[in-house]
Formats: sequence, C-alpha cells, structure tokens
Amino acid sequence: MSAPQEILLAEPRGFCAGVDRAIEIVERAIQKFGAPIYVRHEIVHNTYVVNDLKAKGAIFIEELSDVPPGSTLVFSAHGVSRAVQQEAEQRGFSIFDATCPLVTKVHVEVAKLAKEGYEFIMIGHKGHPEVEGTMGQLDHGIHLVEDVADVARVQPSQTEKLAVVTQTTLSVDDAAEITAAVRARFPSVREPKQQDICYATQNRQDAVKVLSPQVDVLVVVGSPTSSNSNRLRELAARLGTAAYMVDSADELRTEWFDGAVRVGLTAGASAPEILVQQVIDRIKALGAVSVRTMSGIEETIKFPLPKGLKIDAATGLEITQRNPETGPGAH
Repeated sequence: MSAPQEILLAEPRGFCAGVDRAIEIVERAIQKFGAPIYVRHEIVHNTYVVNDLKAKGAIFIEELSDVPPGSTLVFSAHGVSRAVQQEAEQRGFSIFDATCPLVTKVHVEVAKLAKEGYEFIMIGHKGHPEVEGTMGQLDHGIHLVEDVADVARVQPSQTEKLAVVTQTTLSVDDAAEITAAVRARFPSVREPKQQDICYATQNRQDAVKVLSPQVDVLVVVGSPTSSNSNRLRELAARLGTAAYMVDSADELRTEWFDGAVRVGLTAGASAPEILVQQVIDRIKALGAVSVRTMSGIEETIKFPLPKGLKIDAATGLEITQRNPETGPGAH
C-alpha cells in the first residue's frame, strides 16, 4: 500500500460569516444571561459545534413547549417559520434571532412579493429547516420543487405573478438546472436580482471545482445533516474524484488513500478548523509529508450581532442603544 505524499487544502473552507455569527450569539447569550440558554434546532449543522455549546450551557430543542417560561431562546442559523416566531413571542421568551442574514433576505423578499400578489416556487430539500422556515413565511402560495421532475408537476394557482426562491446551501449547478426548467415552463417567472445561494456556498463549491482535478482523493469535513457539506462531496464525485465526507478524523479509513499521491481537503461552512487540523494530523500519520493551501478567495464578510449582545470593541462594554443613522452596527 502506498501512502499519500501531499495534502492540498481548499481555500476558502470552513466557517462562513453566518455560522460565526450564530455561534457567537449563543456564546454571548450564555455569558450574559447564564446557562441554560435554549436553542431551537441545532444552531448550525455540525456535531462538534453543537456538543461544544452543550458543554457551555446550551440546550437544543425542537418544540417550544420544552422551553421553561421566562427562558432565553435563540433561533438557529437556518431561520424559523412565522408560526414558530409568533409562538415564541406568545410564550414570552427573551428571543435572539441567529438566522443567517442571507436567509433573512430571502424571507424579506418572500413577504414583500407576497403582498404584491406573487406565488412562489421554492427550490430546496424537503424537511430541511431552512426550507421549512422560508416556506413558513406564508400560509399558502409557496410550492417546493426538489428536482427538474418536480417542476413539471407543480401547479401554482396562477402564473401571472410567479417568483422563484432557493435554499441558500444548494448545489449551484443543480439550482441553475432547476431554475432553467422553471423558466422554460413559466417564461415570465421572476428571479432574484442576485441569486439566493449564499456567497460561502458558491465559494466553497468553486474551490472544489478547482481542487478536484488536482487530487486523487477528496475529503470533506462536515456533518451528515449539513446540506452545503453534502453538496461539496457530491460535486467532487460528479467531477470524477473519489470523495468522502467525515464528521471527524476518527471516521477516516486507510483504504481510501491506497494508491493516492495527493489528497484534497475541504470543510463545509459549519465545520470548524480544529476538525480540519485533526484530519491533517491523521493523514500525516499515514505518511503525507507536505501540506499546501491552494490560492482562493479571501472572505472578509462579517455580519452584525443583534442588539443586546453587541460589545463595543474600544470600551469592552455592551452597546445598549445606537443612533440608527450613525451608531455602531448601523446598516
């Protein structure tokens, strides 16, 4: 059995701005209000992150009835339906919304166009919490399609005012193919000015497209529930590269690397860098002697925290109020 010689790291990989923000919201809420803090659904889809926050005092729930009265509640990065939002408010929880701002943008667009009489075709994966949250912005008039075949079956009540929205963590290529099928069937469909698939999903997929042809095997660090991580593995496989996804270094199998000279490594947007480093260490133990990072886009986006959790960098004190025009965090 020959051992791998080199590890080639994708750039960018790992945490995106929305994940960074969501984790920070939970950690700051624990610091400020003390444990436990309740989080509806996994804050992000990563086992390591969820277990780390549990150890710090977060309790993850699916049903709001499991949250004691008067508790602090955080909505996950995937967003929630209007019904969940209203129930949480009625129960009187202190609420912090960790929904990724790029998901919130889709929610705002849906609400705005619905007022103008639009129906929607949503491209996404059934049962994914982001899809449930977006579809739950409306009581009716939003139709889910998962593939091109679904497009032929969908029956909106009218086609004069029809708009398409997508889950933010889809395969860019799959979404384009399904959108083309929607456009072919409904030529006047309104599409977003800027695609709904988030910059981080796009960047990580683009990096895999560059990386895959250069390696014999690609390893994606990500949890099975992570949509964007699954798409990275699928993309590499579609490009003809042997590709595997692991939640941790413990899941690596030596036979994957038999005959492989160069191993590619990337991580989904909810996978922390510590897991990448542990995978590197394990592959090095098999014989890899060098690690190289490919050149790629440097992501500098940072999303502001909700009011009540912001800290002034200069003073270290919490920002309790701000001038909406010029104050810290104005956007």
